[in-house]
Amino acid sequence: MGHKVNPIGFRLGINRTWDSRWFAGDDYSRLLHEDLKLRETLRTRLKGAGVSRVVIERPAKKPRVTIHAARPGVVIGKKGADIEVLRKDLARLAGAEVALNIVEIRKPEIDATLVAESIAQQLERRVAFRRAMKRAVQSAMRLGAGGIRINCSGRLGGAEIARMEWYREGRVPLHTLRADLDFGTATAKTTYGTCGVKVWIFKGEILAHDPMAQDKRAAEQAPQR
Repeated sequence: MGHKVNPIGFRLGINRTWDSRWFAGDDYSRLLHEDLKLRETLRTRLKGAGVSRVVIERPAKKPRVTIHAARPGVVIGKKGADIEVLRKDLARLAGAEVALNIVEIRKPEIDATLVAESIAQQLERRVAFRRAMKRAVQSAMRLGAGGIRINCSGRLGGAEIARMEWYREGRVPLHTLRADLDFGTATAKTTYGTCGVKVWIFKGEILAHDPMAQDKRAAEQAPQR
């Protein structure tokens, strides 16, 4: 039986870049642990903000953290009070001043991580898993996704035997490297045990890195004699 490789890791350096962007020599392990600690703190503190990605850069020893969130108002707080407290806490963790940027996610319905987390939260609230999956598929397709696939696995609906259920609509090309494919996972902690949620969302093809596509486009744009 074939295994599905992580679509984000598979496309790194092709049409997707890393979430930690820095270089280190002997300090590598310390900085990596620092990144993990910063991400864990942010995800715990900003649970209600719909955080999808945390990008960490380190220009000149000063960490720059970019938070991609669906509800930036929750991160910033009233008159920017919450973000200042958060900045101080992160600086204490990193042992240096931290620059914080907030980027709003305009369409959370087509962000794979946020969709997976939303389904996981619904499963924890005992919403029927089929209804939660169908609703997520319909919302994503309505907002312009090229295709979506959702996997839910575990003791679904409290069943005695764990199983896996999936829904798919549209195209989800896993082998096409130029495909802009978003992938997200979440875990629902239900009274019966944990249920895993995986979401793949196809947002179209990125042709900028494809020399064959560029040649074809150039040929199409060339004036006809």
